[in-house]
Amino acid sequence: MRKENLLIVEDERLQRDVLENFLSKRGYSLYLAESQERARDILQSKDINLILLDWRLPDGDGLNFLEFIRQNYPHIPVIMITAFASIEHAVISMKKGAYYYLAKPINLEELLLLIERALKEYKLTREVYLLKERLKYLAKGEFESIEGVIAESEAMKKVLALVNKVADTQAPVLITGESGTGKEVVAKLLHQLSSKKEGPFIKINCAAIPETLLEAELFGYEKGAFTGAHQAKPGLFELAEGGTLFLDEIGEMPFSLQSKLLRVLQDNTFRRLGSVRELKVNFRLITATNRDLSKMIGEGHFREDLYWRLNVINIHIPPLRERREDILPLSRYFIEKFNQKYGKKVRELTQEAIRALLNHRFPGNVRELENRIERGIILAEEEVLTREDLGFLEESNRKENLLDKLLKLPLEEAVELLEKTRIEEAMERAKGVKVRAAELLGITERMLRYKIEKYHIGG
Repeated sequence: MRKENLLIVEDERLQRDVLENFLSKRGYSLYLAESQERARDILQSKDINLILLDWRLPDGDGLNFLEFIRQNYPHIPVIMITAFASIEHAVISMKKGAYYYLAKPINLEELLLLIERALKEYKLTREVYLLKERLKYLAKGEFESIEGVIAESEAMKKVLALVNKVADTQAPVLITGESGTGKEVVAKLLHQLSSKKEGPFIKINCAAIPETLLEAELFGYEKGAFTGAHQAKPGLFELAEGGTLFLDEIGEMPFSLQSKLLRVLQDNTFRRLGSVRELKVNFRLITATNRDLSKMIGEGHFREDLYWRLNVINIHIPPLRERREDILPLSRYFIEKFNQKYGKKVRELTQEAIRALLNHRFPGNVRELENRIERGIILAEEEVLTREDLGFLEESNRKENLLDKLLKLPLEEAVELLEKTRIEEAMERAKGVKVRAAELLGITERMLRYKIEKYHIGG
């Protein structure tokens, strides 16, 4: 069982010794300070759960130090101790944020009861605070059972069999597959089938956040750690305690941050930005990527040691075009989902719509199918979805119009129009990430940047 860390700030050695002897025998881990300066050092380096604070100290008033604690460590309960007991002092200290006020000589049994009660309230307050922070990362769907796991194809049945086999282990899992294949759905399923299912499922997209902000999001920070850090903030490592941390698009994590993540995984400890305190963590890590990490290792963009730490179990999700047996079952699932959302009563797909779905290559995978069905449900005027409702007619017309235009232009202009169109489509699919867009086009990133500048794409 974890021992609670108590900090005793008392300049009288005899009083410190009495408190240390009594409380250490009750199983508490104690840190002793005879001054404010020493107490500050301990607070910066240790994870303290409760403070016993003397009113008078050699380097300042304990009341002023109480204000410092409330500003920088607002959740830590403080019990004030003084030899100069008065109602006025008690009222002042409680108004300043003290948990309780005791006069010397201290009744040790009374102190023990106060400490136990304060620690229980501290734990509850801390849990509420962390829950509020976790809620910022959780959508409504996180609290509901996982839906939309369709496995009619042999490929997906193998995926779910592997998920079932490894879900209740603590082994890190790397989920690979193209964008939109359902990597997050599988990550949630792994969490719900694990022993940590009662804990939080915290997710973050490494590609969506700048490097400096990503480090702060993961590690958290102390007040004053950088400009704008007006108060301390827990990171995702803390928020995922007892649950699962899902790092999507791990291939986009900056190289400099990869080594810091590796140290966390090796030691199960980390420090907030601006802090020297080592914090222990206990969470299950799941990562996902649509990049070829082995290729990135060869190019020097991804750490090989981190790759092997993450890739203990690899779950690869095949693209939708390779598991066409899942297209119609998924379509029916999405029809029911969006019927409920938009109050519609669409029953089925027309034969033309079914043929269009089965013949389409789905570059956007399951996400694209979901978007097409949602669009269809919104636009449908009948109880069936047509090819036009799903957007295939417009797409066909656009392609025919582009082809017609290309055939009428001089060859050089036609080539330029085709290049520009393909680059714009690739950038849209890659959500603006040039490295990924270059891979989709089969050219180098350097060549892509040249073409973007040549055609004035994106501005």
